[in-house]
Amino acid sequence: MNTNIVIVEDEEDLLELLEYNLQKEGYETIGFLNTKTVAQILDEEDIELLIMDRNLPGVEGSEFVAKLRDEGLDIPVIFLSAKDKDEDIEEGFLRGGDDYITKPFNMKELLLRVKSILKRTSKKVSSGKLAYRDLLLDKSTRTLSVDGKNIDVTKLEFDLLNEFIINKHNVLERDYLLESVWGDSENYQYKTVNVAINRLKEKIDPDKTKEYIQTVRGVGYKLC
Repeated sequence: MNTNIVIVEDEEDLLELLEYNLQKEGYETIGFLNTKTVAQILDEEDIELLIMDRNLPGVEGSEFVAKLRDEGLDIPVIFLSAKDKDEDIEEGFLRGGDDYITKPFNMKELLLRVKSILKRTSKKVSSGKLAYRDLLLDKSTRTLSVDGKNIDVTKLEFDLLNEFIINKHNVLERDYLLESVWGDSENYQYKTVNVAINRLKEKIDPDKTKEYIQTVRGVGYKLC
């Protein structure tokens, strides 16, 4: 399985250098000079690491990452930035960074940091599995098991449960679910979400004893 790394760096020569060195180490890379379509790629592809500059056209990199974190992004992020003051570095970590490398930097050190951070998160990446309580989603086979028993779910139900697990304990509004799972919050009604969740709850908790998904009246749902 390829390890996919997204790099956002507005200096084209440096972006090419980063891609070249990472690809030499066997990683697949997707490079961007700005953040315009980054969120979409992170949504659509299986990305294991994001390397993010902070001084970018139109947006500050750590603010962009903080927004992604608020929306449920859980992949590791390395900031690669000329902002090298102590308060800048602290700010980077507070806004969702897992590591922070200041420019100018040593390419060998960067590659070692990438290897280290991927090793730390490799269990989730290599297995492609998401677990919560006795629920286990296998993303590679798109199968669900509850307490060790396989449960037949539709693609929609699988994606819905996946969204709940990566945002566990957070209240998810119906509009958010329509946009994230259905990909369209304009042409579907809230009833669509309610029906799908009720169907999913029936499958994963037929006895109604585990209460995985709780309704937050007037707002949406959350995984408990």
